Amino acid sequence: MNHILLFAAFATMGPKYINLLMLIPIFSLIAISYTWHRAGKVKREDSEFAFIHWQIAVRWSKLLAVMLLILVTMTAFAWFGHQYLGFMREMSYALAAGLGLLPTMISVLVLVVIESDSLNHARVGTLPKWARRHFLGEKL
Repeated sequence: MNHILLFAAFATMGPKYINLLMLIPIFSLIAISYTWHRAGKVKREDSEFAFIHWQIAVRWSKLLAVMLLILVTMTAFAWFGHQYLGFMREMSYALAAGLGLLPTMISVLVLVVIESDSLNHARVGTLPKWARRHFLGEKL
């Protein structure tokens, strides 16, 4: 919801509000921080079901955090290249969008599909077999 719907809403508001797009990664970092914090508090002894689902959320949020780090790195490199190395503006945009934004958005779309599967497992009260093997050490 954060990346897709907020991006569409802010982008359609016009160039006057384009700076609102910076709220999207901030909201993402807040959600990632909450997920990591909350997952650290859930104990396996309390509920294996809740424990595993929080660990799954942490696993995928790490991927999102890495992709956001790549986005920030490529954007900073594009800005640095434009300011100090003489990159053309178009080249800077291509670096930031092509090597930063595009991979991030593709990973967000993939994570939406993966998380909907996790939500389905949580709704019906099951655990994925890979998660039981990975987090509980079960041999299935």
